[in-house]
Amino acid sequence: MKIGIVCYPTFGGSGVVATELGSWMARHGCEVHFITYSQPVRLDMLQGNIFYHEVNVHDYPLFQYQPYELALSSKMVDTVVREKLDLLHVHYAIPHAYAAYMAKQILADRGIHIPVVTTLHGTDITLVGRNPSYSPAVTFSIEHSDAVTAVSESLRRETIDLFEIKRPIQVIPNFVEMERYGQPDAALRAHLAASDQKVVVHVSNFRKVKRIGDVVEIFARVHAQVRSKLVMVGDGPEREPAENRVRELGLEKDVVFLGKMVDVEQILVQADLFLLPSEMESFGLAALEAMAAGVPVVASQAGGICEVVQNGITGLTAPVGDVAAMAEQSIRILTDPALAARFSAAARLRASEFAIENVAKQYYDVYLPLVEAAQERMHEKKFG
Repeated sequence: MKIGIVCYPTFGGSGVVATELGSWMARHGCEVHFITYSQPVRLDMLQGNIFYHEVNVHDYPLFQYQPYELALSSKMVDTVVREKLDLLHVHYAIPHAYAAYMAKQILADRGIHIPVVTTLHGTDITLVGRNPSYSPAVTFSIEHSDAVTAVSESLRRETIDLFEIKRPIQVIPNFVEMERYGQPDAALRAHLAASDQKVVVHVSNFRKVKRIGDVVEIFARVHAQVRSKLVMVGDGPEREPAENRVRELGLEKDVVFLGKMVDVEQILVQADLFLLPSEMESFGLAALEAMAAGVPVVASQAGGICEVVQNGITGLTAPVGDVAAMAEQSIRILTDPALAARFSAAARLRASEFAIENVAKQYYDVYLPLVEAAQERMHEKKFG
């Protein structure tokens, strides 16, 4: 099977999921073509069956904003024709599913039927989709996809509630590659923190929805009672305010900002606790990755997080914005070795339920009937 994958090539969850899904498909015999404006950050171009097609947006003085959707649609058409793709899997409704619809119509005029699978990841629904300027386009894109998946039941329900969607939406969760989360590295651990310090980690894109300020305030309360170090992985608009707040609190020596990292698992396996106090999470991939490393999670009760983090089993959860409760929960885990060990074992076990081999097969089961139906349709058109 030849699959075209359209995604954002960034460090965000949707880009990571799209890239790792494509890599898994390539390892299992599919030919996978990534179509986007730059090479995805986690894409290994040395892996077999992997190809990358860059979308070039030319700068015309006529346009205040360059027409990426037009360039993307054209690139999809070109790639489908040249590489004889069987299916397009687009991650995010806007602009990817919208551009895929246009590509599909252009290809249909040439006698080519290309199935389109759209995966909804969150902000295409919860943020962009809520904007009245985009809502009709989001609805149209979802309805005209051949199959639609959402990464959590929470997101599926929200999509149905926000839009007049008649097409079924299948929940296929995000996933992890369990083998990437090995044993802690003693040298790296010593570099991150002193031997008597606990390591608390947060990973995100540092947008407002992640409530980075809450991470700092929670840690300040934890730090007052437990010798600890906070490791912040990622970058974004909320990083500078967080760094300023850390200085105000006098915590510079015990808070480190590492910026963007490709191999996040190297940090996660060193952690004693993971913090995710987000305003909204359609799934909570960062929490799942922490759990795969055997790290207990303290998180907010937001969106899909509760479908991943089991309160009282793999970690503890509290209402969004309840800094005091999350700090208390963090202190409880960090000061009770037996509880931490129990949460750690349960977290790893829970994460194994989201192993990539289990989830990727669900996507393949979506692909196969669509490709077979498209081939049968084209055969009938050719031979009558």
